[in-house]
Amino acid sequence: MRRTGDGTEHHQDFARGRGPTEQKLQKDEWLLHSSSFGAAAGAYAEHRPDYAQAAVRWALEPAPGPRVLDLGAGTGKLTGTLAALGVDVVAVEPDPAMLAELRRGLPDVRALQGSAEAIPLPDASVHAVLSGNAMHWFDMDVAGPEIARVLAPGGVLAGLWNVFDDRVDWVAALARVSGSAAIGPRDVPAGWRAATAGMDLPRTGGGARFDSPERAEFPHGQRRTADSLVATLGTKAGMLVMPEQEREAVLGRTRAYLASRPETGAGEFTLPMLTGVLRVGRRRIHRPSDNGPTCNGTWDVGRGTWDVGR
Repeated sequence: MRRTGDGTEHHQDFARGRGPTEQKLQKDEWLLHSSSFGAAAGAYAEHRPDYAQAAVRWALEPAPGPRVLDLGAGTGKLTGTLAALGVDVVAVEPDPAMLAELRRGLPDVRALQGSAEAIPLPDASVHAVLSGNAMHWFDMDVAGPEIARVLAPGGVLAGLWNVFDDRVDWVAALARVSGSAAIGPRDVPAGWRAATAGMDLPRTGGGARFDSPERAEFPHGQRRTADSLVATLGTKAGMLVMPEQEREAVLGRTRAYLASRPETGAGEFTLPMLTGVLRVGRRRIHRPSDNGPTCNGTWDVGRGTWDVGR
């Protein structure tokens, strides 16, 4: 059984080889975790990291145009990076509290309430669908065809995850001290690779076909203090649903560890991270029924320009 980085089972495994009672219990647990973020929307917006621009550029590299959907956008961490790159971004988020934070922080971005399983956009209306630390919450049996529906032919789907770089000794020890509810298997590079190697991605949907997935990792970092890093870990789903006494014990243990380390105990420091990217392309199928936007040029993400094809 696969587990998410928050230490909870991936919901697509619930219906595979499980009895009805166990399936229901596991699905109830997944629903509890997946709906927990709204209660901490303000802390999420303040403390969660953005995404390495090089990773976002790589995710968008095959896209045939500049219209991008940030799916499961949360409070807009990835949305802001996309906007800074100059793409035409629309954000879709199911949680009203998270969506309110996104709209407050990025008032010029079009932001809609919706989900990966019910995307409030027309057919073939975007050139790329990106998701930051959210794709593991999608029910790809339903979301896959929806993503294929809104993607133009030749478009790209990419998931991005920020992970702790546990090749650094003090970060590896932090993961051990904090436990899997705070830093789970998918939150470190090796665990992320294993989780995404088995992740369900759309193969068909609405007549679409997708290419084989590609993966890449990009160095990233976030300026933190011991207190702000503890606050960041407190926004993880496994921590949000934990009983208060247990949660405070985990956070207290983590705070004491950070205070004891020379790298983190004396003020600001850079938290070593990587942004991992999983991307897959929607194949072009040249036929009269394709009604997506026609793109006769090349979108240069690095320059934020559209080069007209010759």
